[in-house]
Order: sequence, then C-alpha cells, then structure tokens
Amino acid sequence: MSAVHRHIELNTIDVGNPPSSRNGNKWKEFLFNVHDFANLPSGRGEYTESPAFECNGLQWQMRVCPGGHYDAAQEDHVSVFLKLCSPGTATVTFVTNILNKFRSRVYPMRTQNEQPVDVTREALYGASNYVKRSDILDPSKNLLDDNGTMAIIISIKEETTEALPTAFVPKNPFNNMIQEKFLDEETADVCFEVSSTEIEEDRSKRSRSSTSFYAHSQILNICAPMLASLFESNEDRPVRAASITDVLPDIFRHMLFYVYGGSVSEEDLKSHAKSIIDATDRYSIVNLKLEAEAVYVKEIDITMDNAMDNLLYADAKNLALLKEAVMDFLAENSEEASDKISFTDFPGHVVKDLIVAFSRNKKGKIEESNQNDNNNFTIMRVSELRKKLDEKGLNVDGSREAMIEALQSRGGFPRMQSVTAGRAVQTDVSNIHQCIVQGDHGNSSVSPAVPVS
Repeated sequence: MSAVHRHIELNTIDVGNPPSSRNGNKWKEFLFNVHDFANLPSGRGEYTESPAFECNGLQWQMRVCPGGHYDAAQEDHVSVFLKLCSPGTATVTFVTNILNKFRSRVYPMRTQNEQPVDVTREALYGASNYVKRSDILDPSKNLLDDNGTMAIIISIKEETTEALPTAFVPKNPFNNMIQEKFLDEETADVCFEVSSTEIEEDRSKRSRSSTSFYAHSQILNICAPMLASLFESNEDRPVRAASITDVLPDIFRHMLFYVYGGSVSEEDLKSHAKSIIDATDRYSIVNLKLEAEAVYVKEIDITMDNAMDNLLYADAKNLALLKEAVMDFLAENSEEASDKISFTDFPGHVVKDLIVAFSRNKKGKIEESNQNDNNNFTIMRVSELRKKLDEKGLNVDGSREAMIEALQSRGGFPRMQSVTAGRAVQTDVSNIHQCIVQGDHGNSSVSPAVPVS
C-alpha cells in the first residue's frame, strides 16, 4: 500500500488581541500527515519526504525515517528532520511535535534553547532518535489516528524584517573561467574539423566544407571521453586534429559548448531536438541528450500515425522517457491502437514496458506521489528513477530495466515483484494485439487523504 504525504499549513484567525508567545516571536506552523505509517519502508536509512513548502522565502522539506537514520545511535527509533531545499545557506529556529490522536502536542523537539541554527542546502537538521517506533505503533500510546496516520507539526520562527541583509558573496568563478576557454585557439591543443555538405546552385553537385572547433584535451578527457578518444595520443603536433563527418557544425557547437559548462536554449532544443539527441547519443554527452529528449517529449504530439516510429526511435537511442510516453499513449488508447497500428516491428524486449504502462493505467489516475513510493521501482516514472540514480551518483542513461537493476544492486533495496505477478512475459509479436485489447481503463477507487483538523 502506498502512502500519501502532504503538509497542511495551519492558519490562525485571532479574535481580540492575542498575548505574545515565545518571547513575542511569530511562528509559522506546518502540519504533515504521514499516512499508513506502519507500512512505510522502515529499513535503516530509508525515508519518506513531504512535498516542498515555503517559509521565510525559502523552500523546505520534512523527512521522516520510519526505521531510523543511518547515524541514529539507538535502534527502534524514528528520525524526523527539516531539510533546506533552496540554494545557499540559511538560519532557522524550529520546533517539532507529534499531534496525537486527541489533538495534543507531544514529544517536543527544539533547536537548542530555541536558538537559530545555520543550515545548508540538502543537509538534515532534527532528531535521529526522535521517538521509539514501537511507541508509535503501540495503540495504547495514541500516537496514530484511527486511519494509521502519524501527524507531525513543525513550527518555524518567522524572520523579522529588521534582520541584517545576507552578505553578497560572488559565485565560484570556475564555470565562467572554463567557458571563457571555449573555442580559444591560443590555449587549445586539439581541433575538431567538422564537415558539412553544401549543395551547388544547379543542385547536381555536392561539396564539403569544414568548420574548425578548437578545444582542450584535459577538459574533453574529464567531460567528454568519447570525443577525447578521437585524437591520437602519440601525435607530435602542437594541435592534434580529428575529423567529424556525422554531426552538422551548428549541432556540434551546441554539444561542445555544453561540454564546457554552457547551456543550450530551449528554443534551440525545440528546433534541433532529434539532431542533438543523435549527436549526444553517438558521443555520450548524456545530460544534454536527456535535456533534448525532455523537450522533444514535451513538444511531440504522439498519434496513431507516429507512435511506432517514435517507439523504434526511442529504443534505438535509449530514450526511456520517450518510450514511456509512447507506452502511456498505447495504454490509454489500446482499442484504437490495436486496430490502426501494425505491431510487426514491435521490439519484443519492450513488452514489459508496455505492461508497466497498463499497470499504471489500470490503477487509475493515482497521484504521482503514490506511484513514486521509495521502494516500488516497478511502476515508478522514468524521471523519478533517473532522479534516484543521479542522487546516488549512478549513470542515468539506460533503459527502465537497466535503471531499476542499478538501483536495486546499489541501493540495497529488495527486488520488487513484477507487475506480471510471476507470469512469463510473452515477447512473441502475435501477443501484442491481445495485450493491448485487454487493457483495463477502469480507475481504482482510492480514498482521499483525510486532513487533520
């Protein structure tokens, strides 16, 4: 069972003049309903996070570790943390409480003497040994409501307008310094000769011209090893040259600029998405490839006429996000697709992706937060799988199955049961029509989360 986790801001309306509280300071409170607490992943270090919320002009998240954080000194303790999501550093004073079944605040946890603490982005601040898990699960303690929901209140002191402004500190100049070396012929030690085909006026002859792109082998070795490998290391020349004939100069310029820490505008990504995908796939510039894929998926209108072409293209270029979009389209339009699309060329090894799409579609329009349960990799969205891989420092360029395998082998999570419930997946093309026709478009009945008043 998946749990829904959301915060509800507690808005207070005063009648009359309220007395000052906590030395006259103003506090902003946030209520987090952690649903189905008993069934949340409870391995050491496993966690569930709230959606981001705003306070004092910054973005925050609440994180709860039902089985304790890695550094918890005591076993059988739940850890609760506040995490800064915004860039930079901040100062915060906060108090954490559990709201029990009778609406009483228990287990207060404060920053020391309610004094501010300095926090940095992504760091965790709170209590590793907050409360015993066994106490939370003990019905006699009344810490869960009748639906098994644990309610946590985090109170954050509002910053006063009289506070001194944050000192300006320039950003690390490294990225700008590297970009200044882009196409710098004086310091370059390698050069790409990128050819383009030109058509003569009579259109009967074709000639080739080339554009020179100067670069630095050390940067290429670190950021684009496949481009670096094009140069002979034993050449005794001040500037070694390599020829590029399979990428147009304009596309190559975008790709090389990205290698030097630059970015490609969304307009250029829209105009040249497939050309950029082809080039970056060929030379393994993974992040730019994923950016172009995301723009392509956003802009493309998948239809009965182009669904198979997009699927074959996604399979050839290892575009898991595009493949997912096509599978979702087939699952949502299964009856029409079975009549209008020829599945002769349907790759047998992607049948499991299609079944996953049917599984998501059958479950109805469940909230993405439900689908992205920390352990349920099987039906997790491609973007969430990539996010988890990136957080672990793993390669994000792979098929759905490859990404899941990497997370399971490196993340320490147990393997999830396949959506096929143990049945062998048939890869014979003749079974594809049957799989699509039998798709269930009914929505599951999911009870909405009941907010704590």
